[in-house]
Amino acid sequence: MAARALSILSTSTFHSPCLPKKPTTISSSSSRSQNSFVSCLSPLSGSLFGESIYQSLRPLIPSPKQGLFHSAMVLSMLPTAKHDIAPDKIPNRWSARSIKSFGMAELEARKLKYPNTGTEALLMGILVEGTSRAARFLRENGITLFKVREETVKLLGKSDMYFFSPEHPPLTEPAQRALDWAVDEKTKSGEGGEITTTHMLLGIWSEKDSAGHKILASLGFDDVKASELAKSANEEVSLSYR
Repeated sequence: MAARALSILSTSTFHSPCLPKKPTTISSSSSRSQNSFVSCLSPLSGSLFGESIYQSLRPLIPSPKQGLFHSAMVLSMLPTAKHDIAPDKIPNRWSARSIKSFGMAELEARKLKYPNTGTEALLMGILVEGTSRAARFLRENGITLFKVREETVKLLGKSDMYFFSPEHPPLTEPAQRALDWAVDEKTKSGEGGEITTTHMLLGIWSEKDSAGHKILASLGFDDVKASELAKSANEEVSLSYR
């Protein structure tokens, strides 16, 4: 039985016009078969399967100057609802950790299939980024990403499984006010440096009726802890992704 199986495997071939129907050995006598096989594959190097496809799949890599320009633009602003001040004219830049936290917040909103990025998503974004003073403070007080996500689903419910969030879910009004609060507080302090994730977290806490505030309160965060955290609002180590 084994010998019969081996004989079948040795004589079976793919039914392709490019392959011989009978097995051949590689020798000088089979050069004609090899040449015909190569000539059959030659159309693959044409415009249909050749350079044009590789060019279409090649990633668009910006020049170093373009990369630095876009990085500088991204690292200097977050959305603002203030009509009297342009985002790129804000006197204090957002820190790189804040920018990353905001990006992670949008991603968390999309994971939960929510149509907007709310204060609860901003809170999760801070915890996903994980390296900031605010994230460490939350973890030290038992507030973890898993707990925040669980409380979010309890409070806001699950989205329709057939709903898909936009690529950049727009901010809710409380989330926008939380970011604007962070900018205002940093400006009022008159101190230099960047707007940190601590400012963002305190902005979330300032929105008393928001989902983020309710989730923080349910997990043991209060005004005393907010005051303690506010003392180190400017102590975040500068970090740049440029």
